[in-house]
Amino acid sequence: MSEAVIRLSNIKKAYGKHEVLKGVNMQVNKGDIYGLIGRNGAGKTTIFKMILGLSKYDEGEVSILDSSSDKELFANRNRVGFLVGTKFYSYLSARDNLEYYATVKGVPARETKKEIDRVLELVSLPNDRKPVKNYSLGMQQRLGIANAILGNPDLLILDEPTNGLDPQGIADIRHLVQRFRDEFGMTVIVSSHILGELEHTADRFGIVNNGTVVKEITQDDLQENQPAVEIAVSDLAKAKELLEAGGVQIMREVVEKSSLEDYYFRLVGGKKE
Repeated sequence: MSEAVIRLSNIKKAYGKHEVLKGVNMQVNKGDIYGLIGRNGAGKTTIFKMILGLSKYDEGEVSILDSSSDKELFANRNRVGFLVGTKFYSYLSARDNLEYYATVKGVPARETKKEIDRVLELVSLPNDRKPVKNYSLGMQQRLGIANAILGNPDLLILDEPTNGLDPQGIADIRHLVQRFRDEFGMTVIVSSHILGELEHTADRFGIVNNGTVVKEITQDDLQENQPAVEIAVSDLAKAKELLEAGGVQIMREVVEKSSLEDYYFRLVGGKKE
């Protein structure tokens, strides 16, 4: 049986009369790369804030590492690294920024230099004194991830880590995320608007729509057992019926996989561009 490391139970959150979360139920298991997907405004970032304690929920319960009391949540949130936007001192270098955040996170002073060297190397950023204001968007995203993994957390939350990146940058982030899980044993929650890329990154998915997680699925759930005969006809069902009625044996059928994008639009509506 899978071990739940993050569980949200009937979480509700409103800002005035505007309900942002309407009873969210969600479970992230140990070792997951969990993809959180949904439209802008669906509630993804608010869910992250509930987990991180950056905003209070009105109803429900959050459990992290099997603990839900205020005292235990406070302690266990120290084991969660996160990227929710990239906010750094632009006039400082990557190293200077990370030295500041290492102090905030309580990384022992004697380990700080080695830890910063480690995370900069992991995300392939130069270990120099170049100010962050001269960084490209991709480099800023990498610095955000370096900050998230300072101290080697057990759980990692990445909100839109590929935002604004080119195809190579997106592929690099995907490989990093998979490495965090496979090499360092982290459980990762990642959100992205690029569903095709997320499909290649995550092994479980939570689909957020209108303030709720309407479905949690695995890669296996994307398999559609709908056979399709490879034949060019205007009416496939009729063609197959006629072939079988005429004694023509169908030698091969192909089971097609539904893409994450197809699954998402069937579930929540809308259409692909």
